[in-house]
Amino acid sequence: MRVFLTGATGFIGSRILPRLLAQGHEVIGMTRSEAGAQALAAAGARPHLAVLEEPAQVAAGAETADAVIHTAFDHNFATFAANCAKDETVIAALGAVLRGSDRPLMVTSGTGMGDPGDGGPAREDLYNLTHPNPRSATEVALGKQLEAGVNGRVMRLPQVHDTRRQGLISYYIQISRQQGSVAIAGEGGNRFPAVHVNDAAALYALAFDQGGPGARFHAVAEEGIAFREIAAIVAAKLGLPLVSLEGEALARHLGWFAGFAGLDMPASSALTRDLIDWRPSGPALLDDLRALEAED
Repeated sequence: MRVFLTGATGFIGSRILPRLLAQGHEVIGMTRSEAGAQALAAAGARPHLAVLEEPAQVAAGAETADAVIHTAFDHNFATFAANCAKDETVIAALGAVLRGSDRPLMVTSGTGMGDPGDGGPAREDLYNLTHPNPRSATEVALGKQLEAGVNGRVMRLPQVHDTRRQGLISYYIQISRQQGSVAIAGEGGNRFPAVHVNDAAALYALAFDQGGPGARFHAVAEEGIAFREIAAIVAAKLGLPLVSLEGEALARHLGWFAGFAGLDMPASSALTRDLIDWRPSGPALLDDLRALEAED
């Protein structure tokens, strides 16, 4: 199968690529730069130069593909809502190319979209239309493509980590270093789900063409780690005090991250594991934080 992979040189995409090749697929890899194109060619993929700001340019990579895995996303949280809207536009452009065929399109979202709203873990069989996360634009966009007959599905991600990056927690570490202390919301009992980047990549490679249109997968290895445990390790690694803040004090300290700091976001992957033989085996989030590599 010829697979078009957006974000092919990114944190997750660069791990998906070798798995697809090992499974015997051809890969068209999207990248923004000539250096990225050279790296993809050296890895055995066919480079496709494009940027998310030009949806038609991105979608051209899908013209000859048998399937699409869309992982590219602008992670600048200062413009998060706009970036989510941009993702909606890219998905629409990809859908226009795939419409009228059974070629699968897998897009990327967050586990929060499966939040039941009652404190229980997010589930694959739920889509919370009232969830405040702007990333819901991705699944709204996919829904429109499903209505148009596109064979779409979604991979929902928790905090994806290794010893250098840990999803939202990477930004939390940067902010804590700048502020000189590590803050938690109240007692920090809220939970974050997690998965090692290699396990997430393995699931993409296994699941991108599985399930029917509208299938949802959760790349969750750990259902929920208490945020106070995350913060305690960050404080120890940085040699900074751990402080409990609330309200305006928390907002001043953490800025945009304050909106995430107190969220309780447990998530299950039970339905995913029922469908896919996926057995995550990578290091746990807290272990990767303990082994955190220093910034360059």
